[in-house]
Amino acid sequence: MAKSFSELKESHPCFGSHGATTGRIHLPVCPGCNIACRFCERSINITENRPGVTSRVLKPAETIPLIKKALELSPEIKVAGIAGPGDTLASDNALKTFRLIGREFPQLIKCMSTNGLLLAERAEEIIKVGIDSLTVTVNAVDPEIEAQLNDYIIWHGKKIDGVEGAKILIENQLAGIRKIADAGITIKVNTVLVPRINGAHIAEIAKTVAAAGSKKYNIIPLIPTAKLADEPAPTCQDIHEARAAAMPYIELFLHCNHCRADAVGVPGRTEFSKALYANFGTNGIKENFSHG
Repeated sequence: MAKSFSELKESHPCFGSHGATTGRIHLPVCPGCNIACRFCERSINITENRPGVTSRVLKPAETIPLIKKALELSPEIKVAGIAGPGDTLASDNALKTFRLIGREFPQLIKCMSTNGLLLAERAEEIIKVGIDSLTVTVNAVDPEIEAQLNDYIIWHGKKIDGVEGAKILIENQLAGIRKIADAGITIKVNTVLVPRINGAHIAEIAKTVAAAGSKKYNIIPLIPTAKLADEPAPTCQDIHEARAAAMPYIELFLHCNHCRADAVGVPGRTEFSKALYANFGTNGIKENFSHG
C-alpha cells in the first residue's frame, strides 16, 4: 500500500519540512523518451546541474549494489527515485527497478517522475509495483499552448506533431493522474514556466491538475536550452506571479533544486553522486540516448 501524503511529509525530502534532513537517490535507468520537449536536452556528463543529465545510464540490476553503497555514504537517504534521464514509462526499466527495490529495500520510499504520455495505460502497473509518490510534468492543459512547447510525441510507434500530438498527451496525463490518485498514491505536478508561452496559463493548469487529484504543484523556471536556448529565463517577478496564480488551487512546492537524474544525498546539503560512481564499474548503458 502506498504511503500516505502525511507519511511522505515526515520523510520525503520533496514534501513537508524535512527537505534539509532527509535524502534521496535518483537512479538513471531510463535513456529513451517518447516526447520531444523543445526545452529538453538530455546529456551524459559530470558538470551540468539540471534534470535530464547523468554521468551514466544504469541497467536495473546495477541499481541494487549502487543503493547499498549510497546508503553507506548517506544513511539519511529515505527515497529511491527515478526521474530519467528519459521518460520512466517509455521503457520497462523503471518498473523493473522498482520491483527490485521493493524486494531488497522495502524501507525506501519509491518515487517516480514521468511526462505522462503513457500514464493512463500503464497506471495499473505503477499501482501494482508499489509507487509511493508520482510526479507528472504538465506544461499546459490547452493543446494550442502545449504544441508550442513540444515538437512531437511518439505514440504507439507513430510520430504525431502539433496540436494533435499535444491533445493526446494532455488527455493521457489527466486520465493517468485520476487513476493514480484514485489508488491513493500522492501526485505532484511539475510545470516548466516559459512566461511568453504558458505564463498566463498557470492558474488553469493548477486548477485542472488539482481537480484531477494532484496534491502538490511545482513551478520550475525554464533553463534556456535546446530549441528554447534563446528564450529568456523567468525573472523573479515571473515566478512570483505564477505562484500567486496557482496558489488558490493547490499546495505549492517551493524548494526545487533542479536535480540531476543521478543525484544522491540530501538536497541542498550533500551530493555524493561523483563519489558513488567513481568506483562503480564502467559497464553502464550509453546508447539509445534519443527520442523514441
